[in-house]
Amino acid sequence: MRVLVLGGSGFIGSHLVDALLDQGKSVRVFDRSPERYRPLPSGVDFIQGNFEDSTLLAEALTDVDQVFHMISTTIPATSNLDPVSDVQGNLINTIRLLELMRAESVRRLIYLSSGGMVYGIPQSNFLRENHQLKPITSYGIVKVAIENYLHMEKHLYGLEPVILRASNPYGSRQGHSGAQGVIGTFMWKLVNGEPIQIWGDGSIVRDFIYVRDLARLCVISADSEITGCYNAGSGIGHSIAEIVDAIQEVTGKNITPIIKPGRLIDVPHVVLDISAITDATSWYPKVNLSDGLKETWEWVQTQKI
Repeated sequence: MRVLVLGGSGFIGSHLVDALLDQGKSVRVFDRSPERYRPLPSGVDFIQGNFEDSTLLAEALTDVDQVFHMISTTIPATSNLDPVSDVQGNLINTIRLLELMRAESVRRLIYLSSGGMVYGIPQSNFLRENHQLKPITSYGIVKVAIENYLHMEKHLYGLEPVILRASNPYGSRQGHSGAQGVIGTFMWKLVNGEPIQIWGDGSIVRDFIYVRDLARLCVISADSEITGCYNAGSGIGHSIAEIVDAIQEVTGKNITPIIKPGRLIDVPHVVLDISAITDATSWYPKVNLSDGLKETWEWVQTQKI
């Protein structure tokens, strides 16, 4: 079986490539650049190109059985600065992808949505997939729009989509731009002797999932018979203050964060109910927060810049 990973050079995509290779799949990666933190794994077919390049994308879809869509050209914290680019880079290009998949008769698609952004301000402590969708960022709005196009494509043309609303993945190979991924950002700052910043008082609660658990779920979902939307998280909430304490324990470093004003784009509490996906596939997260932080810190220390 040949699979195509769009965004396979990125943080999550690279771990997905590992999981697919472990399953004996023939893997093709489409991305704008090679992986940053390691050479291309042996046996991977790599096509370098931008998501808007329909010609190259059509070439990448040739003789493919499954597509994993991991590409996002924006991040939550900055998407509202240029919503037009967000729509063009993600929504419009994904619609073109669907047209190309239809032309190549490729029906199985795993799409990485956002469990943290599509729901908006939570109305309950644990968010189920039927929670209202009222995102407060362009990033979340576009994710919801893409989900709806996938539902339409299923109804009209027989697409077989699995939409995974991922929580907050962390782990090795997460970049150090500081724009996304609080755990990775904090650890990169620590290893380089830089101060850590917190937006607000640290009470914001998030659901964190180790990246290998998420990658494993992507593979399991693709090989199953399920379709539709599923939350993909740990099902456990931790405040940012708790994350700081846990990182202190793992690293042995004293942390005194710089406190900055809270942001309107930060919803106060997001913890995902993952019972639907565990019931449908028997998948469950295997790596707890403590072990995940230890493995992440070990890797970050090898990458000191």
